[in-house]
Amino acid sequence: MTESMTGTGTVREADPAPVAPSRPEPSPRTGGGRWRRWAVRLAAVAGAGLAWQALTVTDARIWLRFDRLPTLDEIGAELAGQLGTSVFYLDLLQSLIRILTGFGLAAVAGVAVGVLVGRSRGASDVLSPLLEAVRPIPAIALVPIAILLFPTDEQGIVFITFAAAFFPIMVSTRYAVRALPTLWEEVVLTLGGSRRHVLVNVVLPGALPGVFGGLSVGMGVAWICVISAEMISGEFGVGYRTWQAYTLVDYPATVVGMVSIGALGWLTSAAIELAGRRATRWLPRAEGTGG
Repeated sequence: MTESMTGTGTVREADPAPVAPSRPEPSPRTGGGRWRRWAVRLAAVAGAGLAWQALTVTDARIWLRFDRLPTLDEIGAELAGQLGTSVFYLDLLQSLIRILTGFGLAAVAGVAVGVLVGRSRGASDVLSPLLEAVRPIPAIALVPIAILLFPTDEQGIVFITFAAAFFPIMVSTRYAVRALPTLWEEVVLTLGGSRRHVLVNVVLPGALPGVFGGLSVGMGVAWICVISAEMISGEFGVGYRTWQAYTLVDYPATVVGMVSIGALGWLTSAAIELAGRRATRWLPRAEGTGG
């Protein structure tokens, strides 16, 4: 209750009714929003599968010729058969070893060269012309060079994977380093920090978002090229087995190979995205971003 004075005396006024706090809207990061998003994703995949089945079972020809493609039943039977063989897992392991070796080397070299070129004008003058001359060449076009240069096909495939991933990582790192505000470096130097301190505590953390963007792109390009290299000169691997199935007109096995490639690519890209989120937790993010 509040009191106010008037000409005729004191008047008691009722306090305003308390306002109930508004209930916050459910965030996409909460359980309900996350489950809804996963439900939408699964429904999209299921819808694509149903469309494939309907078009292949009916032998539809709507400009595209679905009568030549295997049905989901045939693909599922082929996948079940391959899951019971050791060759299937050997191919998966071989492709993973190649991609992780080539991509790992490219990640180290790409980040190092990107930081060097982004930070040093002299290094940029020396390396940039060479890098820019080689960068437009598709990595898969280097297969003849790899066959002549390396003593074994395995080393050549790893080299192709390395070349494919190196340039996206290097370019993204270079631009991320150059985009950092110079004020950050000047403040650290003014406070007595060394060049090494600036590199370790300012440049590398500040460039991390761009670095992980390059890593994500590099992983996708690396998978494209390693599969192509396996088709050309491999003896094992998912790409080799997929091409072999196609040449034998075994279309269900061909689609199983394609699905395997997609699953491996998605898993490795998701791992990079997760690592990027963990490494850049300090960045502000809008609600609902991410997986």
